[in-house]
Amino acid sequence: MTVNEAITLGRDCEAIQIPSGVKLTLSAGTRVRLTQSLGGTYTVMTETGLLAHIAGKDADAIGQEIAPSPTGGAGVVAEEPVEKLVWDQLKTCFDPEIPVSIVELGLVYLCEVTPLPFGHSVEIKVTLTAPGCGMGAALKAEVERRVLTVPDVKGVNVELVWDPIWDPSMMSEAARLQLGLM
Repeated sequence: MTVNEAITLGRDCEAIQIPSGVKLTLSAGTRVRLTQSLGGTYTVMTETGLLAHIAGKDADAIGQEIAPSPTGGAGVVAEEPVEKLVWDQLKTCFDPEIPVSIVELGLVYLCEVTPLPFGHSVEIKVTLTAPGCGMGAALKAEVERRVLTVPDVKGVNVELVWDPIWDPSMMSEAARLQLGLM
């Protein structure tokens, strides 16, 4: 499947409207164009111009194979430090409108891993590119879902923060190059 390819939904599927963050159902037979496919999630635009985020669990609705979710959990021993594995998962979370990971965009303000008697807890602070964006709840849920797949992570707290307010200078050099801002 290629970006901007026309697709007819094969079944009803849950989606999140961008940028409002409103949950909706896209009906089977709806024609959409794929605008982004990164990190196992999809951004589509309907023929009426509605932009929507489709989770990987609904990939089959757009003709894609549902990728199995990696799971962490009891009995799994991490071969790398937990903090590195958490950052690796954060790098698979993408802004649904901008084809760059939330890490490269500079949206992750804090990632703190705390050892527990039986595992680790993780505290993450993230922001959005615009205070009026309604995608905060969806981003928090996606970050939490991905971080909980890291072996030995027993809990994660994701907080949406606005201080400092994000600006493009917070992007990595790679992100600025990718977006043509250098």
